[in-house]
Amino acid sequence: MKVILNKDVEKLGEKGEVINVADGYARNYLLPRKLAVEATKTKINEVQMKRKRRAKEEEEKIKEARTIAEDLESQTYEFSVKAGEKGRLFGSVTSKDIAERLAKKGFDIDKKEIELDQNIKSLGLHEIPVKIYGNVTATIKVKVVEA
Repeated sequence: MKVILNKDVEKLGEKGEVINVADGYARNYLLPRKLAVEATKTKINEVQMKRKRRAKEEEEKIKEARTIAEDLESQTYEFSVKAGEKGRLFGSVTSKDIAERLAKKGFDIDKKEIELDQNIKSLGLHEIPVKIYGNVTATIKVKVVEA
């Protein structure tokens, strides 16, 4: 019997997948628990239309993320911080500080998406990767100058 899975079923398939299973397994386990529905032509067409729609939406999100990445990379973000001898900062520039600066510029980036290994504790230009969406990342330039 052909069924369309409503939810991910371990060792069987993922949501939206059309699979062939034994009649008894479908009638006694999958259908009563609403893990699957019987696959008719109309339901199969609906699933295919949903897949196409999701793929198109995903493509649009990736395209939008790429434009945001280009906008982020086109600018340099400057921080004015008190520093001591040899360019060591009194304090540091954190991912929270960078996220706040990006928010002021109109970018809605969470501080968790800024891949800063350690807080910035020295003057100069630093390149920091920022995860935007999926596997789309931007490398922003952060310039730390003495106040």
